[in-house]
Amino acid sequence: MTTKDDPRLAAVSILTPVSVIVPTYREAENMPELLSRLNSLRTARNIDLEVLIMDDNSKDGTAEVIARLGHDWVKLVTRTENRGLSPAVLDGLRIAKHPVLVVMDADLSHPPEKIPDMILALDSGQEFVLGSRYVSGARTDEDWGFFRWLNSRVATLLARPFSNATDPMSGFFALRRSDFLRAKYLNPIGYKIALELIVKCHLENIGEVPIYFADRKLGESKLNLKEQLRYIQHLRRLFIYKFGAWSRILQFLGVGASGTLVNLGVLTALRHIGASIDVAIAGGIGVSVLSNFALNRRFTFSYARDKSIASQLLGFCVASSVGSLMNFAVTRSVLGTWPAMPLQLAATLGIFSGMFLNFFANRYFVFRERRMTAADSSPINL
Repeated sequence: MTTKDDPRLAAVSILTPVSVIVPTYREAENMPELLSRLNSLRTARNIDLEVLIMDDNSKDGTAEVIARLGHDWVKLVTRTENRGLSPAVLDGLRIAKHPVLVVMDADLSHPPEKIPDMILALDSGQEFVLGSRYVSGARTDEDWGFFRWLNSRVATLLARPFSNATDPMSGFFALRRSDFLRAKYLNPIGYKIALELIVKCHLENIGEVPIYFADRKLGESKLNLKEQLRYIQHLRRLFIYKFGAWSRILQFLGVGASGTLVNLGVLTALRHIGASIDVAIAGGIGVSVLSNFALNRRFTFSYARDKSIASQLLGFCVASSVGSLMNFAVTRSVLGTWPAMPLQLAATLGIFSGMFLNFFANRYFVFRERRMTAADSSPINL
């Protein structure tokens, strides 16, 4: 939907004050054109527009450019602590004064001219509106490249448990301030703040407005491998937040699966060098217990990493001993019942027989979970 398509859009634009939050780092070259286009939108639609430039202390002339332009509706906020795209956006959302909040990048990839369409979508009942690259009518720059497209698609697929939007990775979005205030804890990692808001603000009615996503012409992209790895970490946090205990079980099972590979690898290696069946089984169990402890402490029960590693290892071994004995007994029993069964298959059955017992013993005795507090994430503190 465009301005031309819906005559209501002009009235909606006039009546709805908007705060636009623009996180920046070394984007001075793009400021004149970005603010010129926002000014054209502001005057053409008579929008009560506030623009917050949330700059991470770029020291590249951004402050001088904004001062020279002299727009009284533009406010520069220079951030010297907790720098990063997502924290910058959250700080801007907190201090914004208008009822409609819009977030966009400074690199001119997001068209400001689409903001009225996003306002109309909010007025029509949407809770959160994305400037989408993938819905009908949208397109990306010809120079965007296959690998950037593939990276975006994979990231979108990984986000599927949290939203069925076609482009939840978009950095161009709008929401009401009242909906933003519904979030209790916001602790995004990296650059995908929209997904954090969709999950933490409990937003389900997601709209998408088609945009032309232009490739940046000035400045340098801030996306790198480190940010992509941080995105995976961010997804894990959201998974724990949204799915609670089930997320712990799935992580525990994932660690258990890796422990299965360790167990079978050690078992096979020991048999290869001539160890007896009993020694091979016990060796596989012992090494996999150690690897499972390390991974569970780092991921599944990461909230408990501040406790003594020695006492936790002791507790983990004690709690896992019953499961290990069950593992050993089941493996031996299966081999006794079906002597022709491959040792590795019998060991796999033994592993799974003790896995769930191990989870509950460790979850409720070794790594006791505490309630989420402000120490776990950053509250919005408005």
